[in-house]
Amino acid sequence: MFDTGVRQFRMAMGMVWGRRLDTANLARLVEDALATIAEFGEPGADVRVLLDGPLADPNARQDFANRGLRRTARRLASQSPFYARRFAAADVTPDTIDVEVLRTIPVTVKRDLIERQRDFQCADVAPYLTTRTTGTTGRPAEIWISRYELELWSGLSALTGVLRDEIRPGDVMQINHSSRATASVHLSAAVCRLVGTGCRVLGVVPPDEALDSLCDGRATLLATSPSYLGELVVAARRRGMGPSDFALRRIDAGGEVLSPSLKAAAVETFGAARVNDAFAMTEVIPVSATTCTQGHLHHDLNMGLVELLDLDTGEPAEPGALSTVVITPYAPYRECMPVFRYDTRDVVRKLDDEPLTCEIAGLPATSAIVGKADQILRLGTTVITPRALVQAVEALPTQPWPARFHASISDGRVLLTLPAAAVAGLGEAAARQHLLEHGLDVDLELVGDAQGKSLRPLRSDLHETTFLARPALIGE
Repeated sequence: MFDTGVRQFRMAMGMVWGRRLDTANLARLVEDALATIAEFGEPGADVRVLLDGPLADPNARQDFANRGLRRTARRLASQSPFYARRFAAADVTPDTIDVEVLRTIPVTVKRDLIERQRDFQCADVAPYLTTRTTGTTGRPAEIWISRYELELWSGLSALTGVLRDEIRPGDVMQINHSSRATASVHLSAAVCRLVGTGCRVLGVVPPDEALDSLCDGRATLLATSPSYLGELVVAARRRGMGPSDFALRRIDAGGEVLSPSLKAAAVETFGAARVNDAFAMTEVIPVSATTCTQGHLHHDLNMGLVELLDLDTGEPAEPGALSTVVITPYAPYRECMPVFRYDTRDVVRKLDDEPLTCEIAGLPATSAIVGKADQILRLGTTVITPRALVQAVEALPTQPWPARFHASISDGRVLLTLPAAAVAGLGEAAARQHLLEHGLDVDLELVGDAQGKSLRPLRSDLHETTFLARPALIGE
């Protein structure tokens, strides 16, 4: 117990003062947490403090953020060619940066990462592994990661998962993410190793193959995207499968909008106790967010600053405003290709200033992500978000999962293009009435089902072919 206390103290001081964390110590803390849970049934309140940090009090939160920003900026000014120039152009010095001064530094955008990748790589770190964004929202960016970062992130994720009972020894995690998402797959496998959990990496294979793997009775956790989850639900229902065919207790679906109708269908089909709508992004790992039972999105502020900037003005957002999420991961959590004020272009609404009552009310929250900034439609004072469109389309009686559509402004009206199968047996008039009941007054255009995939690129489109899916050869 004394050794455990020392390890907890070392980690807590490292997080408070921004010192480089000992990844071996972190791995031992995971072992300590597992041993404590095995003996007492829960990890204890003392170790949970490691997750929340000094962030419940607004003044402590701001002081913590200011120190994190200065520490991060000092390193970037000396090691990152891109940010050395950016800070100089903004006429700011790292030791004067705080939450207020921050606004004088332009945000970093994905285009910067794509066009000036080498300038983002810090001079004092050896790159170890490269990973790419999926490319479903445009040209992919390539991110280099150090060995320390991978060990740190997996250790932090494993400790968090154990303490929140998200992952247990004896679980088996099936991963249906694109194999091109190297960091996500590698980290998931590393977390499983630290916790003593089985790991089955399949990729975005044909849905029936993923189902065959899920129904062998071993997989208890599933990590995938909402669009691929939709394909799995459709395939499982086609085969007459239900909860008795699976052993899943949790599904993590991130990277796209997860609609309530698809979430409910996944629970009904697979019998999972929870389907989690998670937020994570390659460019800003390990700063992530989790969705509470009331539907708020709570960012982990221990490891980075999260700003909400008004989508129209670029100024700090007021309650109710559409806001783009801007994230700065603190040193020492990023070291190879850190970003500062990275504009994710993920849009949320800032919540009213009323006290939260959810199970993680101690952490600030926003609405769920409503979509990417460049996909939001405006018609006069009416704003139509990708989330509103996904939720309305996926709630159609035809259950067109995942939703395929294209929305645009035409002749002063919103034109929604759908594959014919989305309204099959329903008719255009009934479909328009359904959409109107979901707050969407639109004109409909129907196209052939073969054109469906061209309407809206999804992560499930990154299918990886396998020999199992090939036609049988003559003589076989």
